[in-house]
Amino acid sequence: MGKSQGTELLPGVFALDTALWMAKDKALVLADLHLGLEEAFNRQGVLLPRFNFEDIKKRLEKKVFPKAEPEIIIINGDLKHEFGKISEQEWHEVIEMLRLLQAHCKRTVLIRGNHDKILGPIAKWEGLSIEEEGLFLEKSRVFVSHGETIPSSAEFKKAKTIAIGHEHPAVTIRERYKREQFKCFLVGKFKDKSLIVQPSMNAVSIGTDVKRQQLLSPFLRRSIETFRVFAVADKVYDFGKLGALE
Repeated sequence: MGKSQGTELLPGVFALDTALWMAKDKALVLADLHLGLEEAFNRQGVLLPRFNFEDIKKRLEKKVFPKAEPEIIIINGDLKHEFGKISEQEWHEVIEMLRLLQAHCKRTVLIRGNHDKILGPIAKWEGLSIEEEGLFLEKSRVFVSHGETIPSSAEFKKAKTIAIGHEHPAVTIRERYKREQFKCFLVGKFKDKSLIVQPSMNAVSIGTDVKRQQLLSPFLRRSIETFRVFAVADKVYDFGKLGALE
């Protein structure tokens, strides 16, 4: 299975920074890169420097690829940011990112996220197809889906674990007078299946504070106080159950 496996979230499923590594399938899952986000902000009058792409690239090269040799890389939705078009920044950065990822694996799979409505031209340019509901990893028995809707496929039904993005989970940790927010993985249950909620890979925003803000995914429309929290910092830390955090 090769190299260091990172922090184990479930048997055979590991966190590598904000990425997921499915060891049995040699599959690496990235979620919510939101490439091109800065140009969208700039057009709204927010002077945001363009650093998201370089930050993601650096974390992949320093924290992910040294620990995994994937045969397949899955982008679990929201590769780009604009809803209704492809911006100039997105064309450049998405193609460069896809070529970087393809140099590290045998197969790259795109799963459509809610920000990927106009992703087809880029996928066609790179010779890639787009999965609409998600992708089932047979050896790991994991169904990877973006998370804004609940799939209905037979493969989804036979999966033992679901891995979603979309929510951009984060937690705020308080220590006396200091408060700090971290991206995090959430690990719990959805009906009879295990559920992993993956943090966003984008560097512009930490994400949604899952204890204090309204959650978006239909997978999380119930109490998640029993979910375990794995916070992403210099490494990935098990913070225990969400309900126990102040």
